[in-house]
Amino acid sequence: MKRIFLLLIACCFLSTISAQSTRKIRELEAKRKELHQQIAESETLLQSTQKDVKSQLDNLALLTGQIEERRKYVNTIESDVHTLTSEITSLQQQLNKLQRDLKDKKQKYETSVQYMYRNKSIQEKLMFIFSAENLSQTYRRMRYVQEYANFQRLQGMEIERKQKQIAAKKREVEQTKNAKQHLLKQGEAEKAKLEVQEKERQALLANLQKKQKGIQSEIRKKKRSAEQLNAQIDRLIEIEIEKARKRAEEEARRKAAAEATVANKAESERESTEKAETIRKASPVEEFNLNNEDRQLSGSFERNRGILPVPITGPYVIVSHYGQYAVDGLRNVKLDNKGIDIKGKPGAQARAVFDGEVSAIFQYNGLNNILVRHGNYISVYCNLSSVSVSKGSKVSTHTVLGTIHTDSSGNTVLHFQLRKETAKLNPELWLGR
Repeated sequence: MKRIFLLLIACCFLSTISAQSTRKIRELEAKRKELHQQIAESETLLQSTQKDVKSQLDNLALLTGQIEERRKYVNTIESDVHTLTSEITSLQQQLNKLQRDLKDKKQKYETSVQYMYRNKSIQEKLMFIFSAENLSQTYRRMRYVQEYANFQRLQGMEIERKQKQIAAKKREVEQTKNAKQHLLKQGEAEKAKLEVQEKERQALLANLQKKQKGIQSEIRKKKRSAEQLNAQIDRLIEIEIEKARKRAEEEARRKAAAEATVANKAESERESTEKAETIRKASPVEEFNLNNEDRQLSGSFERNRGILPVPITGPYVIVSHYGQYAVDGLRNVKLDNKGIDIKGKPGAQARAVFDGEVSAIFQYNGLNNILVRHGNYISVYCNLSSVSVSKGSKVSTHTVLGTIHTDSSGNTVLHFQLRKETAKLNPELWLGR
C-alpha cells in the first residue's frame, strides 16, 4: 500500500510540473501577443505626409514612440527566449531522471522475473509454504508469496507509467524547443523592422536639422500653449483643494458635534468651533483635507499604481513623455511635459483611468478639458473635441469622457496628466502597459 501511495504522489507531482510548464509558455505567448497587436495597430497611425516642421516633428515623435514600443517587444522576446532555455534545461533534467528511474525499475523487474521463473511451479510455492515449522511461520510465508506477487505486479505497472511519463516529457521538451525556435525567428524579424524604423528616423532627423529656426519657433509655440493650459489646470486644482478642505471641515464639525452632544451641548458647540478653526489654520490651500470617502478612494487609487488602464481607446503610441528631456538627434531641442501625450486613431475617445467624480470641465483654444477627482488624486484629460460627461458626474474605470480632437494634419493626440494634490506625477509609472 505504501508503494502504491508513493507512486500516486510521484505521478501527481510530475503532472503538476508539466501543467505548470505548459501554463508558463501560454502566459508568455499571451503577453507577447498583446504587445505585438499593440505595435501592429500603432503602425497605422503614421499618416501625415506634410513637409512642414510641425508635421515632421509630429512624425518624429510618433516614430520615436513606435521604436520604443518595438524595442520593448524585442526585449520581451529575448527575455522569453531565456526563460524557455531555462525551461528546456529543467525539462531535460526531469526527463533524464525519469529515464534513470525507468532503467533501475526495469533491472529490478528483470531480477524478480528471473527469480519467479526459477521458482515458477505451484508445487514449489506450496512446498515453501507447507515446509514451515509452525502455523505462524506458514502464515508469514503465505503473506510473503502474496506480497511478492503484488510487488511484481506493481513493478510492471510502475514501468508502464514511467514509459508514459517519459513519452509525455519528450513531447513537452520538443514543444518548448519549437516555441523557442519560433521566438528566435520572430525576434530576428522584429529586429529587422526596428532597423528600418531607425533608418527612417535618422532620415527625418537629417531633414529637420536643416530647419533649426523653424523647430525652435514651433517648440516655443508649444511651450507657451502648454504653460497657459497648465496655469488653468493649476487654478482649478486649487479650487478643488479648497472644496476638499471645506468638506473635511464640515465633517469635523459634524463629528465634534455628535461626540459633544452626549456630554454637554453648550460645550460641544465651543469645541466644535475650535476644532474647525484649528483644521482651517493647520491646512494650507495647497493641501487636501480628506473626509472618509475621499480617504478610502485615495487608498484604492494608490493600490492600483502600475495597473491603471491607458486613458485612450484603440491603438495608441506615447509620443511625448513626462518631464524635461532632450530630443535625441536634434540640437538645442528640449521638451518639458507636465504629463504625457498619447496619439490614437481619429475618433479615439478619452476614458477614465479610475472611479471618481468630474470636478471641472473647461475650454482652452476651443477644445474641452476634463478634471476627474479620485480622493486627493486628480487625472486630467485635454484636447477633446466633445465631452460625454458633465461636472459632478460620477464615473467608473473605462467610462468614456469624450472624443479626442483630430487636427488638420490628422493627428489625434490626448494630453494626459496625473496629480496628487498640487504635485505632478509621471503617468507612465501608474499605467499598466
